[in-house]
Amino acid sequence: APLARYIPTETKERIETTAKRLGYRPNPLARYLRSRRTNAVGVMVFDLTDPFCTPILRGIENSLYQASYLPVLADAHNEPHRFERYLEMLLDRRVEGLVVIANWLSVDINLLADLKRRRIPTVIVGREIEFDSICNVFVDNEAGARTMLEHLHRLGHRHIAFIRGPKTLLSSAQRWKGIRQFAQSVNLKINTRLVVEMPETRDPNLSFEAGEKLTENLLRHGRAFTALLAYDDMAALGAMRALLRRGVRVPEQCSIAGFDDVAQAALSVPSLTTIRQPMEAMGAIGVGLVLDWVAASNQKRESPIVSKKVAAELVVRESTHALK
Repeated sequence: APLARYIPTETKERIETTAKRLGYRPNPLARYLRSRRTNAVGVMVFDLTDPFCTPILRGIENSLYQASYLPVLADAHNEPHRFERYLEMLLDRRVEGLVVIANWLSVDINLLADLKRRRIPTVIVGREIEFDSICNVFVDNEAGARTMLEHLHRLGHRHIAFIRGPKTLLSSAQRWKGIRQFAQSVNLKINTRLVVEMPETRDPNLSFEAGEKLTENLLRHGRAFTALLAYDDMAALGAMRALLRRGVRVPEQCSIAGFDDVAQAALSVPSLTTIRQPMEAMGAIGVGLVLDWVAASNQKRESPIVSKKVAAELVVRESTHALK
């Protein structure tokens, strides 16, 4: 309050001690009416059950906690209309910013772009977007896929099967571009008969099932390969199950590799070689961008739109082995 600076420190301490003893809590609504600040940030998730989201959420929550902000979580269940309704509900509650974890569902970019007009700082984590009014944080998909194929090539593999991601995902095209770049650089022929594609779906948890079925189809048609590189970890784990069920030993007879480094990758038997996305760090970076934007808005100055590309990391585990 404006007059608080005239109250002696000793008196303030007595007031605060008495308030705590009586269980008094300041009214957040009254604080908002005075300061126009809620110290709350909306966190939109498309599917809370997606293993990709969990470490990102941890990074978001921890960073908001350290900044004394409250995360307000909304799970869209992969439903566009639910996403739109939650968005309006968060705005009605006067969140100061918004962090969107975008994994599979196509985001309505125009809807999010409208938030800038309404002066709502917004950051998308997990997906690169070609839009100049929204900040985003994403992994270098091309470099990551290139690194993984290089790893398999270095182990001596030349007959490699590929499970591509759904066509509608930008990350799928980026990873495939990285694969083709490395293949061309070493004159590695990609056998189109060993390239399969995951179906379009709004449910990222079907990735395991897709990897399993696509690998079964490759085996059923007698297509020989010594290694398999999947779009993501769950598809790779599904492929591993299909191979083991057919009596193909991993990695002795076939190496398997994924992308993301979700928790299940380290727990599988054998453990999965993968490309690690620094997901917790990506969540923290997203919060930093949002809070920088909030601070700029409060100071009546413009905040730059930032697209932050983070490096991927090769994690070698038990599922890949040198070709014998």
